[in-house]
Amino acid sequence: MLQSAPVKTRCAWARGELDIRHHDEEWGVPLHDDQKLFELLILEGAQAGLSWSTILRKREAYRNAFDGFDPRVVAKYTDAKKSRLLEDEGIVRNHAKIDAAVGNARAFLDVQRECGTFDAYLWRFVGGRPIVNAWPSTAKIPAETEESRTLSRDLQKRGFRFVGPTICYAFMQSTGLVNDHTVDCFRWRALGGGRRRPGKKTVQA
Repeated sequence: MLQSAPVKTRCAWARGELDIRHHDEEWGVPLHDDQKLFELLILEGAQAGLSWSTILRKREAYRNAFDGFDPRVVAKYTDAKKSRLLEDEGIVRNHAKIDAAVGNARAFLDVQRECGTFDAYLWRFVGGRPIVNAWPSTAKIPAETEESRTLSRDLQKRGFRFVGPTICYAFMQSTGLVNDHTVDCFRWRALGGGRRRPGKKTVQA
């Protein structure tokens, strides 16, 4: 008699098909690719006031509208291009968010010129290694942390917008700077949960 595969326990927020795929394949995985980091930075900003599920449904439309999230291309967007984006029903048609995405692309390039890569800049805020938490439930996960507040302040100082501490913490979770899978989730242990991490003070910019 064939036995059914065991049911995987996931974080409580991973319910819909896109949520589950993002949870299982991306969320909390340490990310070091600059273009993908830029994509998630823009998407997290677009999500402000909306659900992450809404943004995931629009993700492909965003990729098409924003030239694959190439910051070198987005940084050159003209007012005419931004006006066309405001007419694109596939994305969040918010003037402030679209304008911020273009400005953030320019600030992103500035960081690359200064630090070599955005990746090198970003990972300084957690000392180069993921912070692995051990939350018993999603209700215990904070909306922001001291690290996200520090990152937010530095990004804003550099001209980034839609990068408040809550958005920054969601960005840190998505890009694997923080492992915030709950301890009962199968991804928590796969991404380092349960292992002892030598104490290392967070390096702040």
